Amino acid sequence: MKDFTFSVPQNIVVGKGSLKKLPELSKQLGGTHGFIISGPHLNKMGIVASCAESLEKAGIKVDSFTETEGNPSVETVEKATKAYKESGADFIIALGGGSPMDVAKAVGVVAKYGGSITEYEGGGKVPGDIVPLIAIPTTAGTGSEVTAFSVITDHSRNYKLTVFSYKLIPSYAILDAELLTTAPESVAAACGIDAMVHALEAYISKDASPFSDAMAEKALELIGKNIRSYVADRTNLEAAEGMLVGSLFAGIAFSWARLGDVHAMSHPVSAFFNVPHGVANAILLPTIVEYNALADTGKYLKIYNYIAKYPLCTEEFESFMLTDLLRELNESLGIPAGLAEAGVTEDKFDAMADDAMKSGNIAVNPRSTTRQDVLMLYKKAL
Repeated sequence: MKDFTFSVPQNIVVGKGSLKKLPELSKQLGGTHGFIISGPHLNKMGIVASCAESLEKAGIKVDSFTETEGNPSVETVEKATKAYKESGADFIIALGGGSPMDVAKAVGVVAKYGGSITEYEGGGKVPGDIVPLIAIPTTAGTGSEVTAFSVITDHSRNYKLTVFSYKLIPSYAILDAELLTTAPESVAAACGIDAMVHALEAYISKDASPFSDAMAEKALELIGKNIRSYVADRTNLEAAEGMLVGSLFAGIAFSWARLGDVHAMSHPVSAFFNVPHGVANAILLPTIVEYNALADTGKYLKIYNYIAKYPLCTEEFESFMLTDLLRELNESLGIPAGLAEAGVTEDKFDAMADDAMKSGNIAVNPRSTTRQDVLMLYKKAL
């Protein structure tokens, strides 16, 4: 066993209706003036206003920024940072899916240390603690409420930059399954597969450890058991909570084990063609799982049994069965079968391959991957 380290340096509250604890946690954080970062959909639904009202009733001032988009941009971070500074707030509440959380983390860095978020790209660039942050996920997918990453689109380069630092991990996370019940079916499916990819890639990563494996296995179990029921009926609170906690464990797993080729290759798909991150991951997943089969050490059978409705024993299983299962799952959840169906065209593959090879995830993919391999996989997934 190789050496490894880990920590879980935050407070996590799980429970139906736990959003009501937001004022209490805000005060424990020492906050007196909150700044909610969310998106237009949650704003229109009144969820942002509901959170603000609960804080104001507790004597906490509130301002908000609700312009985050899917695949959030450097420009959005700049706008949100300006609004945060002008508000005079002293802590941030990230409300929504991965996009608001990515923006909130980036604002927490730039508001504290200045400059542009592009200056913090990569690892080891964040000098210290960021603005205190409470994360409230409204999708079961990114696990961003417990991860050390912020992914922001730089349109000047058609590139999704990643900021990595354990200082980005929110101080508190509130997981309330009641917030997941209004997600559209397509969003629930894409986010659910995204969470599954996080767990799967962390599990087979070259950087995996007993700690990350434990998180990844529980995540795969919870997601595999609940994803079909949750997508079929988002008001099923037991399934929603299973997905939410599974996503949380998957986020912890990949914060310490990293990911692999799926994420390295999906980021350019989103940057060049604005394909939602979860959809890009889901489309690429079967192709890359098939490619990585050569490096399987026995984990493919475990993954299969967590996801499949009916488990298999060692003598019955072959690696292609996992690939077939993932394709069947995608189809049942309404995920496009190939990149072309999502609007991707082959003329950008060379530039996409260049960007994919810049990702640190390539280095920990279980099967060594060259630029030519990436081109081959893009073409196969088309």
